[in-house]
Amino acid sequence: MDNQNTKQINIEIAPEMAGGTYSNLAVITHSHSEFIVDFVQMMPGIPKPKVASRIVMTPEHAKRLLLALRDNISKFESENGEIKIRQQGMTIAPLGLGEA
Repeated sequence: MDNQNTKQINIEIAPEMAGGTYSNLAVITHSHSEFIVDFVQMMPGIPKPKVASRIVMTPEHAKRLLLALRDNISKFESENGEIKIRQQGMTIAPLGLGEA
């Protein structure tokens, strides 16, 4: 990308947001106009986990997120080795649950 077309964004994060929210499950749905990502925290002994955070975005921004995640995962794996996905003993929800 040409540096003349790149704009720097000054982003501020509130102290109460800086710690983030832990999630070990994401459920993704979509309609024709938006993607919805529900981040869930599943813990042993909790039969019905609740959504910790919901992000709604346009299809274009969902694709930008996908590309950014691919780029960051590639950089991480080049420095730290391949990320292994362990399925034994885990519940993996389908990520494409269809139209919202």
